[in-house]
Amino acid sequence: MKLHQSKSKTFFAFCFSFLLGIVVFEIFEGYFSHDSFGILILILALCFSIFLFAWKQRVVRFALLCVGFAIFGMFRSGFALPSQKSIASADGQKTTFIGYVASEPDVRIDGVRYIVKIDQTQQYRGKVYFKNNLYPRYQYGDVLQMSCSVKKPEPIENFRYDKYLKNFNVEALCTHPGVTKIGTGRGNPIMRSILHTKNIVAQKINIFWHEPYASFVAGLLYGYRGGLGQLSEEFNRTGVTHIVAISGYNITIVSSFFMILLMHLYVPRKRAFFIAVFGIIVFTLFAGASASVVRAAIMGILVLTARQMGRLSSPANALILCAALMCVHNPNVLLWDAGFQLSFLATIGLVYMNPVLESRCSKVPEVLGIRESLISTLSATIITLPLILFQFERLSVVSVVVNMLVLPMVPVVMYLGFATVLIAFFSYHAALLLSWITWLCMQYIVQIVHFFGQLPFASIDISIPFWLVLVSYAVMFGMIYKTSKPKTYQL
Repeated sequence: MKLHQSKSKTFFAFCFSFLLGIVVFEIFEGYFSHDSFGILILILALCFSIFLFAWKQRVVRFALLCVGFAIFGMFRSGFALPSQKSIASADGQKTTFIGYVASEPDVRIDGVRYIVKIDQTQQYRGKVYFKNNLYPRYQYGDVLQMSCSVKKPEPIENFRYDKYLKNFNVEALCTHPGVTKIGTGRGNPIMRSILHTKNIVAQKINIFWHEPYASFVAGLLYGYRGGLGQLSEEFNRTGVTHIVAISGYNITIVSSFFMILLMHLYVPRKRAFFIAVFGIIVFTLFAGASASVVRAAIMGILVLTARQMGRLSSPANALILCAALMCVHNPNVLLWDAGFQLSFLATIGLVYMNPVLESRCSKVPEVLGIRESLISTLSATIITLPLILFQFERLSVVSVVVNMLVLPMVPVVMYLGFATVLIAFFSYHAALLLSWITWLCMQYIVQIVHFFGQLPFASIDISIPFWLVLVSYAVMFGMIYKTSKPKTYQL
């Protein structure tokens, strides 16, 4: 048992060191360049030499390995730096290039946002971001010839817009673009097929529901955020925006659906596991594969793996492994993606704060799952509150009540919405009947959100400094460490 705990702590320390290396690099990014990698290699070689000579010294060996993982984290962040041929080097210049739409277009009421990857044959490299009119509409994989003024992203007041775009590997903005479509068929063929299917699903949704309900269903099924209009502001005021943003909650619903369906079809458990994992991966791509969606998918797969193996006894290792894997893919999400941070903190709250609150909520009735809903809502709300106040400068006073009222209905709407779209391919009238039932369920959620969102005290504007965020989490994690044990999942 002690050996297992020792290995578990060692694994946690190595992953933490890797993440710490990324943090150090981001903080001191201005002092690093591509020439700095030579120094890091020398430090790594020195650590390896000492490691060989001090192999029998357990503490020294452990410390050197931690340093090595931290350097790997710095290397990973360094590889994300723009190259010398980056389009960002053309800042302030008018330039012409050819590239292709490298991600799903972000369609909004006022226009469409595109990310274009410049062809390797061009003078510059990298990705550019630009806004265009609703029409003509370009799709993923379309080849575009562009002429525009290049602008390097900069912070907007307190918002690090430049760092936010780094999450998508965008290195420059393309202003006043002249765009001509000259071809199609670029990008990943699997992604093209998935997005084509997604467009078909969107068409079916628009047949059965009008706005904002069509966007509501689309938000639940694949994370679409446009078209909600005034409802989006009311979601923000009542603290339930997360229900239309793909998160671990949605992934849990998806994985449970697959496992229940396959079990009823008498599919062997081992085969059902691989099918469910494949389903989560497809759903992740379908939803756009953003940082929070990928994090939720990784956690969902880890939980499924735990069920397959019998238990998940170290959620801390699962969480930090999830963070490390995401940062291997894109190191920018660690410090500059608020959605990833909030989603990650909410998961920590559900795992570690639930046991703390269970004893304090013992008098709450269990009827209709009220106690469990309250504990889960409070766990996620409390642990994300400091970051929300710092990032968004708004406190939703009614968040806990609204979440308790609407969350039980979310999986119902999600299942019914999915069933409606699926049945629509076979029977319009059956799908129409099901869409009315789905609409009634959505109406329940919308009316609750609308009622609480209209209250003058529903939310208040308040912000806290960054140092207070750090102090809050230091106190919070200290209390959790002393007074609770994480949930051990015997699955």
